Amino acid sequence: MSLVSVVIPIFNEEECLPELFSRLRSVANGVTHHRFEVILVENGSTDNSWELVCGACETDPQFRGIKLSRNFGMDGALSAGICSAEGDCCVMMAADLQDEPELIPQMIEKWEAGFENVAVKVSSRRTSSLVRRLNSAAFYWIANRLTNGLIPRNISDFRLVDRKVYEVVRDMTERNQFMRGMFAWVGFRTTEVEAERPERFAGESKASFRVVLRLARRGILSFSDTPLRLISTFGIFSSLVAVVAIPVFITLRILIGTPFQGFLTLVVILLGVFSALSLMIGIVAEYVALLLTETKRRPNYIVSDKRQS
Repeated sequence: MSLVSVVIPIFNEEECLPELFSRLRSVANGVTHHRFEVILVENGSTDNSWELVCGACETDPQFRGIKLSRNFGMDGALSAGICSAEGDCCVMMAADLQDEPELIPQMIEKWEAGFENVAVKVSSRRTSSLVRRLNSAAFYWIANRLTNGLIPRNISDFRLVDRKVYEVVRDMTERNQFMRGMFAWVGFRTTEVEAERPERFAGESKASFRVVLRLARRGILSFSDTPLRLISTFGIFSSLVAVVAIPVFITLRILIGTPFQGFLTLVVILLGVFSALSLMIGIVAEYVALLLTETKRRPNYIVSDKRQS
């Protein structure tokens, strides 16, 4: 019997956990031809999530708990989970029940059919706010364009991967991790399972606009050098414009004097150019910040406690 590892990051989800544990047990009991281990990664919660994890581990040998020393983000918690996984395949999902455990058997069927990377594609986000849907659409459109299709649209972090896939990913040493992009980058035989995104079972979303923006920025910059290449393109274009414009302005200065007709236009153009340069410097600074994080070589997570029956 193959072992299926299920990795679940948890951050302040005490209202969802009892229902999550119950539904995971039902799924595990229904898939009789595989064994399950559920790795619950408590990611710096301030509620009673860790106590509930400990209780589940004491009563069910399928559950294992890992407590991180602080919040290391979704990707840090996923990294901690897959580094502890021992399964022949590994499922990664959220704890808020918007990733429905009942999809796991369908994902296992795809794996048994020979697929090594089974991702869940969100077919509908009707329960999300209009702003959230627009943000998601903008992120996927930009990421897909800048990475030449590496990050498909509407692919979530909910996925099943073969052992050979998650072993490759956990051996990758980068510190600016974006798991969704990393699993897409490694390739292997890939397929999708479409599903609607349901409402949260309870509690509030932890994905604030600031968190989502930071995740999107890291994801795009970690997997695309297009913004840097656009800077070079803009520099060449600006140089060509300058070669043409400078003689024209010198001639106008001699013939008409100052101020001359179009002076305001020139000022606006200069302001626009300096604004563009500031934006470019900001893009370079983002890449420098990523490089600084890589050179520090700090761990992506720190484990403070573990529980297992």
